[in-house]
Amino acid sequence: MKLCSGVFDPEELSTLGQLYDDAVNALPQSMRSQENRTAIAKLILERTAAGEARLARLTNLCITLSPKG
Repeated sequence: MKLCSGVFDPEELSTLGQLYDDAVNALPQSMRSQENRTAIAKLILERTAAGEARLARLTNLCITLSPKG
């Protein structure tokens, strides 16, 4: 992903959706509130706007935290 123009192609949306799902699933059930889900979505979009390198670090963090990892 390049610097964000505010428009995402389907592949990028799929990647961002998977990242969001992984981040939410890494939270304990008691922390999966709508407020926290919204905060995660905003964080992902902010990091995406900041560029690919920051998104890659966020992705690695989510993979590390994920119970599937």
